[in-house]
Amino acid sequence: MSHAYEPVRLAEADKRSFVSLISRAFAGDPLFLHVFGDSERDGIAASRVKTFASFMFDKSFLLEEEIRGVFENDRLLGAYIVEKPRTPSLRLRVRECSLVRLLIRLWRQTSGRTVIRLNGYMKATRDAAPPWPHHYLIMIGVDPETQGRGIGRLLLDHLLKSTHEDRRSRGVALDTENVRNVAFYQKFGFVLGSETKSGDLRVFCMHYYIK
Repeated sequence: MSHAYEPVRLAEADKRSFVSLISRAFAGDPLFLHVFGDSERDGIAASRVKTFASFMFDKSFLLEEEIRGVFENDRLLGAYIVEKPRTPSLRLRVRECSLVRLLIRLWRQTSGRTVIRLNGYMKATRDAAPPWPHHYLIMIGVDPETQGRGIGRLLLDHLLKSTHEDRRSRGVALDTENVRNVAFYQKFGFVLGSETKSGDLRVFCMHYYIK
């Protein structure tokens, strides 16, 4: 892969590209099937996936999470959202209160059951998170048409590098519902910390620890 590719911070103007990417990257993902249904066959499920991707994009800016992507010309090939360790502040508390408005909009545009399942998933995975300060890889997606070009590897390499440079963090935590992803992340030094369940969904909780 060309060294010209470099993960860059996404701007609010990149929202449409992000929503489109995530909708395609997570079609068939076990978590998205569990929460939204089959977005490739069901128009309502497809609409809810786009609404959720839009919500995640807006939330990342509201809560000052790190959202980066890899572009080829103007085409977004892959992206991730990461929650970084942070010191509590009045500004962040105010922003967290503002999150309620986004959640209400998500509820109205999807369904109560969708939000309940998402909350159940977040509780299960956060309960399984490591106790030490860490970056949390909320989501990472690659355009299915560019699979095999090293986009995911580039994004993960950038995340691990930035984590090593952040003295507040002791590593990275992530969750995956696809058992095939476990071996992929292990190649980067992640270990399987535990397994949990959200409803009938099996979740693999992994972490990368900086010694």
